Amino acid sequence: MTGLWPDRKRLWMTLGYAAAAAALFAAPLYLSDFRLNLLAKFLAFAIVALGLDLLWGYTGVLSLGHGVFFGLGAYAMGMHLKLAASGGRLPDFMDWSGLTRLPWFWQPFKSFPATVLLGLLIPSLLALFLGFFTFRNRIKGVYFTILTQALVIIVTTLFIGQQAYTGGTNGLTGFSKLLNHPLRSDGMKTALYFATVIALIVAYALCRYLTKSRMGKVLRAIRDGENRVRFLGYDPATYQMATFAVSGALAGLAGMLFVLHVGIISPSMMGIVPSIEMILWVAIGGRGTLVGALIGVLALNYAKSGLSEAYPEIWTIFLGALFIVVTVFLPGGIVDLIRKGTASVRKKTGRGNEHEPGAHPVLRGSNRSV
Repeated sequence: MTGLWPDRKRLWMTLGYAAAAAALFAAPLYLSDFRLNLLAKFLAFAIVALGLDLLWGYTGVLSLGHGVFFGLGAYAMGMHLKLAASGGRLPDFMDWSGLTRLPWFWQPFKSFPATVLLGLLIPSLLALFLGFFTFRNRIKGVYFTILTQALVIIVTTLFIGQQAYTGGTNGLTGFSKLLNHPLRSDGMKTALYFATVIALIVAYALCRYLTKSRMGKVLRAIRDGENRVRFLGYDPATYQMATFAVSGALAGLAGMLFVLHVGIISPSMMGIVPSIEMILWVAIGGRGTLVGALIGVLALNYAKSGLSEAYPEIWTIFLGALFIVVTVFLPGGIVDLIRKGTASVRKKTGRGNEHEPGAHPVLRGSNRSV
């Protein structure tokens, strides 16, 4: 009887994934335009959370600078949309600032394929560059976290100060079309929603493949004991840099999708507060699970939206109290609560299995992927 549990668990997981995908693809049928756009924005956030969970939950590297990678991807798409809206003329904020020619680094963003490529490459290469100098020098823990916060301050200050090139504190807005189609038409909104769903599924599949592969085992080993991994002949820095680069690319992808749904990007969206919010999504959902990152994004953002609508004057107090309650009473996140409930049900129904296949007593604590 106990031997059937892994197959039954796999079946339920497959059914759960299929049901979730079906619900997402069918969302335009039962959600209003406003709610659909809100869900699309949250799904874009979920892609950031997946990359952050891959870095923090599986590798043990806490980054408080993912707002920068998200913002760089968003600005890349914003620059393309701004050029498209300008119709070949100089963007309005550049004209107001006294520029007479389009800066050279804006030129590649005239092309949509080049924009998408750069929106992925720029955050990824920046993460790889930062990771090379930090992980190679074995800078980790709180010191790495402080460095990523410093990166946020530097980049946001740079974008605010370069009014003529970035739009300053106002950022980029006034977008009207994408690929010569109206950006705010019903057909385009629906197409962008489906593109976001597909991007999320691909991002999840990529992260799940990495965590289930040999690389994933090394990442968990680095998280649980970096020096032991080094003594076994592996180079932790290489794995950490690669994971950081993938995480940065996913954040850049999320940023591009976010701009398409929201229609604006400013330096405030890549600051310290958004970066901390991203950490909260993963922590409250359950880090080191991937599914927890998705649950955390949807739960917290819908709570934030619902509370702000119901209690516009004091919703931040409720949200803060929710953070405290979950952090104190659910240190393993929402996924851990679900696991404990499932284990309790299995125990009461006599389906408990003390030693699940593949869960060796020594490794059981670190094998936390869902």
